[in-house]
Amino acid sequence: MNKRDFLKKSGLGVAGITLAPSIIMCKPETKITRLRTAHIGVGNMGFADLTDISSHPLVDVTALCDVDSNNLAKAKELHPNAKTFSDYRVMLKEMKNSIDAVIVSTPDHTHAPASMLAMNMNKPVYCQKPLTHHVSEARAMKKLAEKKNLVTQMGIQVHSFYDYKLATLLIQSGIIGKVHTVHAWSPKNWGYDGEAPEGSDPIPETLDWNLWLGTSAKRPYKKDVYHPENWRKLMDYGCGTLGDMGVHIFDTPYNALNLDVPKTIKNECRQPTGFGYPEKNVVTYEFPQTEYTTETLKWIWYDGSGAPNEHEDLILPGAIKKEASSTTQEKSLEDKMSLETKTAAAGTLPNQGAMFVGEKGRLLLPHFMQLPQKIVDGKYVDISSEINAISKANNMGVPVRDYASEGPKHYHQFVDACLGKGACSAPFSYASRLTETILLGVIAGRFPNQTLHWDSEKAKFSEEEANQYLEGDYREF
Repeated sequence: MNKRDFLKKSGLGVAGITLAPSIIMCKPETKITRLRTAHIGVGNMGFADLTDISSHPLVDVTALCDVDSNNLAKAKELHPNAKTFSDYRVMLKEMKNSIDAVIVSTPDHTHAPASMLAMNMNKPVYCQKPLTHHVSEARAMKKLAEKKNLVTQMGIQVHSFYDYKLATLLIQSGIIGKVHTVHAWSPKNWGYDGEAPEGSDPIPETLDWNLWLGTSAKRPYKKDVYHPENWRKLMDYGCGTLGDMGVHIFDTPYNALNLDVPKTIKNECRQPTGFGYPEKNVVTYEFPQTEYTTETLKWIWYDGSGAPNEHEDLILPGAIKKEASSTTQEKSLEDKMSLETKTAAAGTLPNQGAMFVGEKGRLLLPHFMQLPQKIVDGKYVDISSEINAISKANNMGVPVRDYASEGPKHYHQFVDACLGKGACSAPFSYASRLTETILLGVIAGRFPNQTLHWDSEKAKFSEEEANQYLEGDYREF
């Protein structure tokens, strides 16, 4: 089944993305005091999502779904009263009236099919990043969520962390002037330069391979190639390093600069194999101007072993200037900063991170749990007073360097929003634009060293050959 047909059956058309009258409904007005959740995918990251969602005191885990019975058994031990399923379609149909929200934590190719089905049942959805596997899906999910007035959140937990919120406010305060370039990088390698495997292996008794494949093309099972982890490397299921770490590291600069989707995209990488993503990518985007950028913004992403490439914008000072506190209030904040947030190895970039380059200096944002650092004329600049002022003005408190306590905040934000308390900071209206940007870079990897031109209004490339990758086929399963 073509994705266009699937989206039509879901009530959405890809071209105009219009809604069938039968599904124009808002979320129920009846207020609930506890949230009954259904979880699609409970292994690996799905188990982490389950743990953090259920840590909210007003959550009742009602249904669990996974294609791997080992994952399901582990989750069932944590929530013995939840009903279990292997097929999310069966779960949603049977539990429709017994659940209030759905958490989607599957491989990328199942994000949209599962989320769309849940949203068409008027269920709020928390979906892991990247939001979708295809651009057409991202736009369709955004439109459906808005038309149905549903609470939604994409799983980018660090979006709710102190340092990233701080960096956003610093950039928007003009601390380095208007930004003209962003560099972002991760040395992770969710790529595969080898050939597609031949033959097949026995399917484990614990795995429903047909359901794992879902809407993707039928393919023989090979041990350790797809499930449980390596699917990120492969075109049919994941989005490479850009779709994994890129979403996290793009998020703060993208949000801080209030970007939309890019005008041009170019990926410097090896020739496509049709099976795995390149192991090394350098993706250059050009974005239109916003109130926080110069006339155009250049964005360069680097991934794979050795990333980032050498660049004059990434040269760090040989030593970090000691920060001074001028007030007791500032000193209390400084005392909470770990040593690594105030000092770093001389001239050494953080393993992962982003660098904003503006008219009045640079701002380095390590990934993660380290304060941003300002650099002017080759020297670190003390910005403790700016940090304290922004933190105080926005009631941010002090930085917390504990993922175990910080991680659940993004999930709890979703739960609270479903209960009518506050709003989500990464709803599909935002997540779809960020995901579209990521996916355009992924598509550019199929056309190495060629600049692609994106028309956001028409949702198509000027280069017609690239448009075939905006959507694909859905298998009946």
